[in-house]
Amino acid sequence: MSGRSAARLAARLGDEAVIFETDSDRAEALRADGFEVFSGPWSPSLVVGFDRVVASPGLSESSDPIVDTLAAHVPLVSEIEMASTVLQAPYAAVTGTNGKTTVTSLIADILAASGFNVVAAGNIGLGLSDVADQSWDRVVIEVSSFQLRFIESFKPAVAVLLNVADDHLDWHGTSEAYAAAKARIFENAGDDGVLVFDGDDAGARRLAERATGQVIAVSGRHAPPGGYGVTDGRLLTMTTSLDVADLRVMDPAYLLDLTAAAVAAEFLGASSDAVRKVLQGFEPGKHRRTIIGTWGGIAWINDSKATNPHAAVASCQAYPSVVLIAGGRNKGLDLRPIIEVASIRYLITLGEAGPQLMEMWDGEGRSVGSMDEAVATAASVAEPGDTVLLAPGCASFDMFSSYEARGDAFEVAVKTFQGATA
Repeated sequence: MSGRSAARLAARLGDEAVIFETDSDRAEALRADGFEVFSGPWSPSLVVGFDRVVASPGLSESSDPIVDTLAAHVPLVSEIEMASTVLQAPYAAVTGTNGKTTVTSLIADILAASGFNVVAAGNIGLGLSDVADQSWDRVVIEVSSFQLRFIESFKPAVAVLLNVADDHLDWHGTSEAYAAAKARIFENAGDDGVLVFDGDDAGARRLAERATGQVIAVSGRHAPPGGYGVTDGRLLTMTTSLDVADLRVMDPAYLLDLTAAAVAAEFLGASSDAVRKVLQGFEPGKHRRTIIGTWGGIAWINDSKATNPHAAVASCQAYPSVVLIAGGRNKGLDLRPIIEVASIRYLITLGEAGPQLMEMWDGEGRSVGSMDEAVATAASVAEPGDTVLLAPGCASFDMFSSYEARGDAFEVAVKTFQGATA
């Protein structure tokens, strides 16, 4: 997506753009759309003669195209770097291991409710290059570590750094490289920059110590010194005080997201009324701790978006007694933190990482071969008061095309088993 988006922007700017695509079907589709395409095996000679290379996030920094481009001293940038040079509006950027999409959407919603002409783009699904040369009052960008790795001048007016835990080590190679990529979100901030960060997260705190400008800690559990968060049953932001009981979420992870989004939006001119309206109306998106239903005193929760251990741990900790369904494709991460959560009463594993999880687990559990079998097993062991939770802690690509497809399969299996409308 980002390559096509960048090529379209380059064409609108009057540049000549060529796309490298190894997949023959995708290459033909790109040609049919009017793009010039290099296909077939990669060769270092392909970068010769170009003024700039825009890196696809699908290519790791150790891949041949990236390594060869750097060796040839051809300027290499990410799509968000290229697009940001065209932006005329102030922009916020959001990164973190988990919660990026939620916070990005919330900031955009708050700014829109404040009367700004705003767009949310980037890793959220809409290529920044597709909107960068349009007229906006504000832009909110979800940025991944892949995209941040190859920036030069990217400089958000407000940067939001959520939790930083090991993820995508198969791409970055080391924990240090992953964290360094995340830290680039405030690299160019200067004294006039603003960084809003998760004050409860050790990884975010370590990176925030390097930041210049105004550095604001937020929390979903308390109000950090000089920062904002939840205290005495109220959520406090720069302009607003809300009774937590008036919100639709009580989970500290979501309260953190609400606080971070509100403070970031306030720095970009959001009104108190807009903050109040959006926060009070917020409900988690699909596949993010979505309640499928409750049968016989047992709640069934879909958190298929928990694609890494950090997210799975936070999800499990939100419930007092959990029958956990976990597993999938491990991204080179330590899965042990998942099985160390005290609230897990029974573990059901599936997918490529299933045996690894089960080998570490010393409680009651079972490995299964399908989502239907996982649901049937959970139903046979769950007791009133339990939460049956799909929080895989792994990517979906061993068995499913996406975390959405995995979550949909879980919901269908649950509703079919319970005799509800699927």
